Amino acid sequence: MFSISAISQAAADGITWTSRTSAADNDWYSVTYGNGLFVAVSITGTNNRVMTSPDGITWTSRTSAADNAWRSVTYGNGLFVAVSTNGTGNGVMTSPDGINWTSRTSAADIQWLSVTYGNGLFVAVSGSGTGNRVMTSPDGINWTSRTSAADETWNSVTYGNGLFVAVRQGLATGNRVMTSTDGVNWTLRTSATDNQWSSVTYGDGLFVAVSYNGTGNRVMTSGEIGLAARNSASANTEGARVAEEARIAAAAEAARKVKEQKELTEILALIPKIGELTLSLGETTKSLYSNKCVK
Repeated sequence: MFSISAISQAAADGITWTSRTSAADNDWYSVTYGNGLFVAVSITGTNNRVMTSPDGITWTSRTSAADNAWRSVTYGNGLFVAVSTNGTGNGVMTSPDGINWTSRTSAADIQWLSVTYGNGLFVAVSGSGTGNRVMTSPDGINWTSRTSAADETWNSVTYGNGLFVAVRQGLATGNRVMTSTDGVNWTLRTSATDNQWSSVTYGDGLFVAVSYNGTGNRVMTSGEIGLAARNSASANTEGARVAEEARIAAAAEAARKVKEQKELTEILALIPKIGELTLSLGETTKSLYSNKCVK
């Protein structure tokens, strides 16, 4: 239901997509990027539940620390960290390079569905357990149980703008989001609708969550208008300012040219009068000279 088959595709702009061949036809559930490498994890396969790629196009199978159902992978502080929905004492695995993986003991052997990294802390959320559906780790190795805001199926967790945000599915109403500033203390929030929220992420000043049910409302957002939108608005404002300055400059230039043309026309209009005056002065001078000669 939550498989992200898009990991076998690539796009330069997020609009036009190209199919790529995965390292194996496993059920790939999560993909991340860090330290120049794409890393994906799977819930199926034998000794090949990890694959890596330096470019997102050519993929290579890697051996996971255990053949668990690896549901989520993230990267932070120089370490890849993955969590699984099964296993005993090995629900977490870590790798510094995405290739060599080591089993780690999760805070509890429950269904870990999502993991993220933020503010120096790895945070994972679960779909099972009692009073322990969150766990945190400063290093990805040593994990501590935390109490979620409610014992619900927390499908996804992300970090952004100083806040951890998790979303869930389930039957209870009005509390399908929980937030935390430190990954330890969590508070329930009211989702936009009581859908089955499957994933959440953060970018451009906005939290965005998606669900797998609902009619015309399978996306919800929280936060300020995106930075791109703000930048676009700012760019539009700047563009309008520049255009107005250009308009004023053009109008001033046009007025200057009109003034110059008017002055030129007035000067040209004076030329015949200057000629007549010159002729008149010449005749007067000639007359005076003639009179002087007669005397």
